Amino acid sequence: MPDIFNGQGPKIIAITNQKGGVGKTTTTINLGAALAEAGKKVLLIDIDPQGNASTGLGVEVVDRKLTTYDLLLEEAPLTEVLQETDVENLWIAPATTDLSSADIELVSNEKRSHLLHDAVRASGVADLKLDYVLIDCPPSLNLLTVNALVASDSVLIPLQSEFFALEGLSQLMLSIREIRETANPNLRIEGVVLTMFDTRNNLSRQVEADARDNLGDLVFETMIPRNVRVSEAPSFALPVLMYDPTSKGSRAYRNLATELTKRNLRG
Repeated sequence: MPDIFNGQGPKIIAITNQKGGVGKTTTTINLGAALAEAGKKVLLIDIDPQGNASTGLGVEVVDRKLTTYDLLLEEAPLTEVLQETDVENLWIAPATTDLSSADIELVSNEKRSHLLHDAVRASGVADLKLDYVLIDCPPSLNLLTVNALVASDSVLIPLQSEFFALEGLSQLMLSIREIRETANPNLRIEGVVLTMFDTRNNLSRQVEADARDNLGDLVFETMIPRNVRVSEAPSFALPVLMYDPTSKGSRAYRNLATELTKRNLRG
């Protein structure tokens, strides 16, 4: 399929880590909200069967008439799947637990790894004039995650500031390399963002030092603190930037959005 974006379309970023509980969905929601707050037009695509990004942005299950299951399995147009959120300039393509069976249902499809790639480049999507598409992936390296990697320009990896944090990255890096070699040669690593960082904790500082020693400039300068407001916001179906705009978490995600934007300008 020809790329209708021709280099002028949105930056597509898969936000992934096969380890659960690292702040992946929280980062997707709040980075999207921070980019939108800065005037960027952002689409969040939820391909995690848990649908937490959808819930966290206030989209009730009963209101998810068309979802990313329909996008991938039923060929529903992305323009019909996406919904507005309460955040100006931020849209979401929601998910439900229907996606749990996607791996099995897609096995016999010859284009099974390219369905999301084709969906975000289909006719009509360019008319949305999006600046960023953020893909919230499942906490596993399954076929849904492969679809995200094939569809994306880059990968952003949330890394929890805890013991053994770096150990799980090796398999993800191998998967990214394999996708580069087989399906998406332009895929690159956008960066690694340290999450749940506690400045009072020596372990957090050691994880930061190890990450920067091993990964260098791939690690964002911005670190997301362990912050009660960030943890509370999803229960109110809001990004932390709307729940408590002045909190440390909100400031951190604004800084991350600024750093991401600057990296892309340099790139």
